[in-house]
Parts: sequence; C-alpha cells; structure tokens
Amino acid sequence: MLDLTELEQLTTFADTGTLSMAAEKLHISQPTITRTMQHLEETFGVSLFVRGKNKIMLNDTGLKAVEQARQLLSAADNALKTVKAFDKSLHTITISSCAPAPLWYVLPALSSAYPDMTIASSIKNVPAIYEDLDSEFCQLAILPHNIQYDHYVNIPFLKENLSVCVAASHALSDKSSVTFSDLNGFNFLLGSEIGFWDEMCRVRMPASRFLVQTNQFEFEELVRESSLPCFTTNLAKDSQNLLADRIKIPVTDPDANVTYYLACHSQLISYAEVLKRIDVNDIKE
Repeated sequence: MLDLTELEQLTTFADTGTLSMAAEKLHISQPTITRTMQHLEETFGVSLFVRGKNKIMLNDTGLKAVEQARQLLSAADNALKTVKAFDKSLHTITISSCAPAPLWYVLPALSSAYPDMTIASSIKNVPAIYEDLDSEFCQLAILPHNIQYDHYVNIPFLKENLSVCVAASHALSDKSSVTFSDLNGFNFLLGSEIGFWDEMCRVRMPASRFLVQTNQFEFEELVRESSLPCFTTNLAKDSQNLLADRIKIPVTDPDANVTYYLACHSQLISYAEVLKRIDVNDIKE
C-alpha cells in the first residue's frame, strides 16, 4: 500500500534534487528519507533510482513514479477539501448579497431561526452571485431583480431608495429631486462595500469622480468636514447624525429605487419561509 507521506518525500526529492535538501525542507533526518526511498522501491517492486557514489538520481521509472505520486497527492488533497467543505455546508448557511442593507434583516432572522448553524455572508457583484447560485456555493442569494431559474424560489424582500446628500451651499441644494443625469459631473464621497451601488454610480455618472473610503472612521470625518456630496438610502441608519446639516434629495431614476429579491433552491424552501416571516414593520420603506 502506498503511503502519502512517503510519496510527499519522493516528490520533494524530485523537486530539490538531493536527499539532504529534501530532508532539510521536510524537517526530517537524511537517514529517514534514505530509508523511505528504499521502501518505495520495495513497494513499487521496481528500481526507481540510479545510484552513484554518495548520490542517487531518479531513473525513467522513478520519474514516472513521481508523476503518479503528484497525481495521488493532489487527489488526496482534493478529497480532504471536498469532505471538509461538505461537512461545513451541513452546518453553514452561506448568503451572497448584491448590497449590505438586505443583510441587516436577513442575518438576524436566520441566526434566530437556526442558532446551531453558522451564517456566512459576503457582498459580491451580480455576475459573481449568479456563479455562486450555479455552483451551489451559496444557499441564499440577494439580487436587485427577479430571476427566472428553474427550481429556484424568488421572494421580493424589501425596497431601497437612493438619495444624494448635499451641503446647503451646493448647486443642487434647491432641487426637490434629481436624476443621475443631473448628478453626472459632480464629485462624490463614496464608502466601500456598498455592492452593486458602486458600479451603478460609476456607470450612470461617467463624468464624476469618486473619493472611495475603505475606513469607516475616515469616511465619517470627511462627511462631517467636506462639502463633497455623498449618498444615503431609506435603509441607511444615521446614528451619528452625520447628515444632519445636509439636504437629502431623492434620485428618481428607476434603477436608483431597487426591490431586492431573495433567491434560493426550492429544496431550501425552509430558509425562504423563515425570511417571509420577518415583520414588515421592522423594514423601513
């Protein structure tokens, strides 16, 4: 029976070229790896090396053995990863979301309903979410539109409406509503991890520039001290009153007013049923 540890020593010897270097890399003694090479020849039942004075080299059969050893080690590694991933999936609900706001409602609901499960979430662009659905990487997807997937359940979940926040001295401050066309050309503060909103702003306002802040504290300080406009939505919480001195102006373009949909495989309808029971009074329209 082939031993994976011995096969690893064989491939390491092939990579390093000498027994001493292989032993050093694997943190074992040279006599140990010498005995391993001898045992491998006994296991295969053929000669694998050309032996010279104080040196051995792989012969053609040995090179073939190394090739097969690499395949076996790779297969073993994949088997371990596959089994671990499967076991993790039994205890984890993975959610891929196009934006952060829906997660504020989904995560607490699922955590409460499934206290023994790990809830994992990530914010991704829409194409990546479709890939997650296709590969069954995620059990739940949150998208800014309905999808027509066979065997998938789609639930309209909540609405998010975009507004721009400007200083009283800004050129747009007297408007009761704006469009992306009105905003195009102005520069904006933008937070990170805002999902599909980031791409939407860049596509719809190609003449604008965006000062993106990955640090929340720095973003908040700039909102306080800068005159650059920023964005908010009906779902965003302003617990620090950052926007108290700014004027909120709704963006009226249809794609700035989004209905989020939950998508999950019909076999996972129990997750969808839990989310259907979320109290709509807890969701700001």
